[in-house]
Amino acid sequence: MSSPPLSPDELEVRLRAIGAERYHDKHPFHRLLHGGQLSLGQVQAWALNRYVYQAAIPRKDAALLARTEDRALRREWRGRIVDHDGDAHDEGGIERWLRLTDGLGLDRAYVVSQRGALPATRFAAEAYVRFVAERPTLEAVASSLTELFAPAIHAERIAGLLANYRFIDERLVAYFRRRLDQAPRDVTFALSYVREHARTPEQQAAALRALEFKTEVLWAQLDALHFAYVEPGLVPPGAFRPEC
Repeated sequence: MSSPPLSPDELEVRLRAIGAERYHDKHPFHRLLHGGQLSLGQVQAWALNRYVYQAAIPRKDAALLARTEDRALRREWRGRIVDHDGDAHDEGGIERWLRLTDGLGLDRAYVVSQRGALPATRFAAEAYVRFVAERPTLEAVASSLTELFAPAIHAERIAGLLANYRFIDERLVAYFRRRLDQAPRDVTFALSYVREHARTPEQQAAALRALEFKTEVLWAQLDALHFAYVEPGLVPPGAFRPEC
């Protein structure tokens, strides 16, 4: 006999528990970053590799828009693309991220080319795009729910970067400042969508697995950074090599 479905509140508790256990704020690389224990070159490596993920976000959102028949979902979700790509009224999150890499002394064309990114970074980002393009809409939306946990890490990052690195100033943390407002807005809709549409035990299990998958995408990127630039420090051929 199968178990009864969770109530929406029970499902939300389970979703939040995934973040408490698996979100990448617990990764050792982030602790080093926020604690001021990385060199300029290591921070450059993080920002350059994270750009790959930032650039993938509007592509995965466009993939969801292209396949859903739900007008209300499309109407709400398209704002996420504008948030990252920008429009006539706002430069967008990708431009704010490039302002960070500019300020860290990285050549913009090199960052945008993604030539120096770690192979694992590119694989992880593309796995996320494919997941959203191929999995059921409910799972695609559920995978975005790492934003439940994002404001706390953004606030910690802003404080840590400004306090611990003389080469970081307020102008360079603009991306994170903006996400403090955008992420809660986005997650309010996505969480409501999952609570409403994940009705059967099978759908609920799939939503939970989707969120676990997304935490693995984020964690894998930090694993690669730590392996290449911290310990044991094995940078793969063709990847960015810090000068300091």
